[in-house]
Amino acid sequence: MFRLSPEEKSEVVVKCDHLSKLKFSPTLPFAFTEHGAIMAASVLNSQRAVETSILVVRAFVRLREILITHRELARKLEELEVRIEAHDEQIQAIFEAIRQLMTSPDPPRRKIGFEAKEAAAPYGKGAKRR
Repeated sequence: MFRLSPEEKSEVVVKCDHLSKLKFSPTLPFAFTEHGAIMAASVLNSQRAVETSILVVRAFVRLREILITHRELARKLEELEVRIEAHDEQIQAIFEAIRQLMTSPDPPRRKIGFEAKEAAAPYGKGAKRR
C-alpha cells in the first residue's frame, strides 16, 4: 500500500466519477499494489471482502494484459517503421528508374565532316596494273 501524490489524486478524481468526494478531501488517499491487494484479500474473510478482492485482482490482471498488448503493438509498429524506411529507399529507386525510362533519349546527332565512300579502282575500269 502507498499514498498517492497530489497529481495522482487529481488524476484519479478526474477519471473515476464515483470518487468525486475525494476531490475536496485534505488528505491524500492510499492505494494498493497488485500484491498488496492479494495480501489484503488473504487476511479478510467476509464474503464481500473476498468478492471485492477477486474483482481487484482481475482488474490488475486485465491491466497487465493491456500493457502487454500495447508493448507488442509498439514493437510491431517499430518493426513496420523500419520496414517502411527500407521500402521507401527501394520505391525511390523504382521511381528514378521510371523517370529515366520516361525521358526520351537524345536524338542521334549528325556527324560532322566527309564520309568516305569505297574508293574506285585507281586506273579506271578495265585498266591493268603494272
